[in-house]
Amino acid sequence: MDIKTKDFRVAEGDHVDLDKWATNMAPVYTEKHDYKQMLEDHVARLSAQQQLLYAANSHAVLLIFQAMDAAGKDGAIRHVMSGVNPQGCQVFSFKHPSADELEHDFLWRTTRNLPARGRIGIFNRSYYEEVLIARVHPEILANEGLPDRPKDDRKVWKHRYRSINDLEQHLHANGTRIIKFFLHLSKDEQRRRFIERIDARDKNWKFSAADITERGFWDEYMTAYGKCLEATSTRHAPWHVVPADDKMNARLIVSHILLESLEALKMTYPQVSAARMAELLAIRKQLATS
Repeated sequence: MDIKTKDFRVAEGDHVDLDKWATNMAPVYTEKHDYKQMLEDHVARLSAQQQLLYAANSHAVLLIFQAMDAAGKDGAIRHVMSGVNPQGCQVFSFKHPSADELEHDFLWRTTRNLPARGRIGIFNRSYYEEVLIARVHPEILANEGLPDRPKDDRKVWKHRYRSINDLEQHLHANGTRIIKFFLHLSKDEQRRRFIERIDARDKNWKFSAADITERGFWDEYMTAYGKCLEATSTRHAPWHVVPADDKMNARLIVSHILLESLEALKMTYPQVSAARMAELLAIRKQLATS
């Protein structure tokens, strides 16, 4: 089965009702062995593209992963990026902001970790938390010390969406390609994974009572995500809604979209000038006879 990126992309200006977006689909693999072969092929091609990215030094790539708890963000990052040179890739996870981070604007703590040209940066959660969890829990917004906070918080979200879109447009214009994934998990599948984390001793550490608390706000989060996706999916930085009930399928979709985005850059290794090539050949001759 072919993976068509457009099937998962939120078009700019689209209204997003996540109830109408699938959390599961027919697998793009036939069996587990097939999945492993497909993923190995994707990983090998990603490794080659990452080397090109580093050598060309013309673009940076920023991957953003957002999802509900247990949707598989960590696993997707670990499996899809398993063949990438660690020197050219960094992963940042953003949880509750520190006291120091709260003293700055909402974009500060993430933008200081943006990737340099030639590198891949991965945000496991991101500045989007400030229009998601802060929207679901207004007390978080109240603790951020906003000057002249409007009485109607909808103005806050509108301003933050605009700030995010402006930032991403600026980054795109300066060579950073932003690829955004929302791993779309069903509530039933989340429950199954939570139970699995409790039943399996080697997964107990993954479970937190706070996960159950947040699960109680499921509908509010789906509304917040829908509004976020429709307000911030743009031509230069689109959102991709990836069905996440099948972890293996989700990883193949993510790796395909990432590969397609990297290959679209049409990167090449730097050309060596004639003078430099003559110099290299002279050095080679010297090495061959020494």
